Amino acid sequence: MRKIFCLVCLLSTIALAQFGLDSFQMYVDSVVPGSRYGLSIRSVKTGKELGNIRGVEKFTPASTLKTLTTAAAVHYLPLDYAPKTDVSLNGSVRKKTFIGTVNVRGGGDPNFSGRYYADPFHIIYAMADSIRALGVDSISGKISLDSSYYKGPWRAEHWRKNFYDAWYGAEVAPLSFNDNCTMIRFKPGPKVGDPARAEILPDVGYVVLKNEMVTVPGKKRKWTWALDSAKPEITIGGAIGIGVDSSQLVLPVRNPIAYFKAALIYALKERGIAFAEKKDVPDGIQIASYTYSAAPFLSILDEINQRSQNLHAETIFRNLGAQKSGVGSVETGRAAEMKFLAEMGIDSTDFEVWDGCGLSPKNKVKPSTETNLLAKMARHPKGRFYINSFAGPGIGTGGKRMLDLSYPWLTRFKTGFIGEVHGLVGYIYTLDGDTLAVAMYLNETGRNSDAQLKDVLDTLWSRLVYRTNDNYSSLMKMKQMWLAAQNVAGLTARLEYFSRMMKGTPYKLGPMGESYVDPIENKPLVYMDSVDCVTYLEHVLAMAIAPSENEIFNTLQKIRYKGGKIGYVNRKHYLLADWVGEGKYARVMQVPGDTVVKRTMPKLEFFKSKKIKYDTPDSPMDLRYLPYNRAVELASKPYAGPLMVTGVAFVANMDNLDATHTGFVIFRNGEFPVLRHAAWKKQVIELPLKDYLASRKGKLPGITLFEFLKQ
Repeated sequence: MRKIFCLVCLLSTIALAQFGLDSFQMYVDSVVPGSRYGLSIRSVKTGKELGNIRGVEKFTPASTLKTLTTAAAVHYLPLDYAPKTDVSLNGSVRKKTFIGTVNVRGGGDPNFSGRYYADPFHIIYAMADSIRALGVDSISGKISLDSSYYKGPWRAEHWRKNFYDAWYGAEVAPLSFNDNCTMIRFKPGPKVGDPARAEILPDVGYVVLKNEMVTVPGKKRKWTWALDSAKPEITIGGAIGIGVDSSQLVLPVRNPIAYFKAALIYALKERGIAFAEKKDVPDGIQIASYTYSAAPFLSILDEINQRSQNLHAETIFRNLGAQKSGVGSVETGRAAEMKFLAEMGIDSTDFEVWDGCGLSPKNKVKPSTETNLLAKMARHPKGRFYINSFAGPGIGTGGKRMLDLSYPWLTRFKTGFIGEVHGLVGYIYTLDGDTLAVAMYLNETGRNSDAQLKDVLDTLWSRLVYRTNDNYSSLMKMKQMWLAAQNVAGLTARLEYFSRMMKGTPYKLGPMGESYVDPIENKPLVYMDSVDCVTYLEHVLAMAIAPSENEIFNTLQKIRYKGGKIGYVNRKHYLLADWVGEGKYARVMQVPGDTVVKRTMPKLEFFKSKKIKYDTPDSPMDLRYLPYNRAVELASKPYAGPLMVTGVAFVANMDNLDATHTGFVIFRNGEFPVLRHAAWKKQVIELPLKDYLASRKGKLPGITLFEFLKQ
C-alpha cells in the first residue's frame, strides 16, 4: 500500500519534519553559535510556504537584495532594453578641425569596460572613430559631459566607510569607465632596497600614484595602500620581496565623470585626434550625433545576479527610477521597487531598501517575503530570464560553492555577504516537478569565519537539494534506458525490452514512497536500485509508454497515483481494484474458463489505520480470475501467436485482498509462457510460469491476466 499529502495543506510543523528543518537550527547552533538563522521554503507551483524558521523576522540581506533590484527591472524594462550614451557635435568643421562642443550624455551604462570586450576602450574608441570619420584630426573646443540622468551623490550613502576604498564600492555615475576602477600592478625593483616598480592600468593620465613600496629580500608580500577621500590619488607602501614575480590591486577611482573625460581624451589621441580645450567656444548647430550601448539588459542582469557586480546593480537601480520618473536616484529607484512590489501583491513594508546592491547594512527583508518574491517571479511572463540570470554551482559567485552536488543543474541561487551577514536565496528544482523558492540568512555572525558561514549555508542548501531529489540518479538511469530503446517500436516490444533490461535488479519490499511531499512514507519517488513486484511493473510501463525521456517521471506518477497527484491517499494501493481497475493503463483480460467473484477492499479501515480521513464508502468489486487448475493448463501449453506481453496478478486467498503478487507474462510463439517478476528476497528473474504456479499450489485460487493499454 502507498501514500499522499497535498503540498497546499502542509502545515509548518509537518514541513519542518519533512524537510528535516527541525535539525537545521541545531546544526547552525553547533557550528556557528550565536548566529541568527532565518529560512523560508515556498512552492512555486502553489505559492504556499512549506516551512520557515524566523520567516517573519527581518534580516540584513547583503547582496541577495539584488534579487529585488533585478526583479523590478525585469518587470518594468523591456528585454531589449540597453542603457544608451548619446554623443553629439555642435559646431563646424574647418579643414580637419572640429570647432565647437562634443556633448556626451550619460544614460547609466556600466559596461564601458573590458567586461565584454578585449579592450576597456572599445566603446570609447568607437566614439573617437565616429568623429574621425568626419574627416577630423583635431578638436578645438570643449567636451561637455551631461550627468543629469542621475541625481544625488555619486557615492552611495549608508555604506560602511571601508567600502568606499574597495573596488566593489566604486562611485556610481551615469557615465562610467572601466567599472570606475583602476588596476595598480607592481613588481620588485632591480635590487633589494630599490623602490618597487608600479604602473597604473589603464593609465589615462587621471589617477596619481604615489609609490612608497620598497624591494626587500625573499618573497615577502606585505604592502599597504591608501586612497585620498576626494582626489584621484593612490598611495602604495610596504614591501615586496625580490623573489616575487608581480602582484596587483584593483581600486576605485574618485569622480567617475572626470575619469570618463580623461579616458575619452586619451582615446581621441590614440585615434589620431588632438584635443585643445577652449572653454569659450560658441555654441553651434548640431552636425552629427551618435548613440552607443555597450551591452544589453540580459547581459547586465547576469553581471548582477551571477557575478554580483555592485556597480551594475546600482546603475540599474537608478536607471529603473529614471525610466519611471525621468531622473535616476536612490529615491526614484526605491519608489519604482515599492510600486513593483504592490503590483505583485507583496507587502512593500517587508523590504527596507537603501540601495540597489545590498551593501548598506540598513537594508532589511523577511525570509518569507523574499521567497514570495522569488515564487512570483518564477511565474512571471519573463520569469525564465530572471531565473537564468542566477548563479549556480560552478557559475558566477557559485564558482567554488556546492561543487560536490551530483547534479548541479538542480539549483540556481544568489549569494550575499557583508560583515556579519551571509545570505543564500534562489531556486531548487524538485523531482516531483515543483520548484522551491528558498531564502536562507545568517545575521549577527560575530567572529565566526566567513568560510565557515558559507559552508553552513551550502551544507543546508545541499541538504534541501538532495531531500527534494531523493535518488535522482534513478531517474537519470531511466532516461538513459529510454534513449537506448528509441529504435524499439510498439508497446509490446517495449514492455518486453524494458522488463528484460531490468532483470537482475535486487528485490526490496516497498522501496518507494512520496519523498518530501507527504509525511507518511518519505521514501524516494523513483527508485531503480531495487524494486518490488509492483514498482517493477510501474517502472517498466513508465519507460515503455513515456513519449520522451523528459516525460518519464510524470508518466510514472500518473501510473502510480490517481490523477498523477502524488500522495499517500491518491496512491493506487490495491493492484486490481486501483492499479488495473482504474482502466487507464491496463484492463483485465477475459480468458476462457475464468470466473468472477465479489470482493470488498477495506479502504476505510486501511486509511483509518494511517490516521487519514477517507470518506468514500467501501464497495464490492468484480474480481475476474482464471482458477488455479486452468491457469496451470494455460502455462503448460506452448503458445501459438505473435509476441504478447501481459500483466499477471496472483489472486489472494483472503476476501479482503485482491492480489498478493504480480509480474509480466511473456508469450512467444511455440514456447511456454514465461513469468518475469521481482521475486521475494531475490531479484528480478525469469522462469516458466508453470514452474512458479507449481511452487504456489494450494496457496492461491488462481491468476488474473491484464493487458497494458496504448496511450
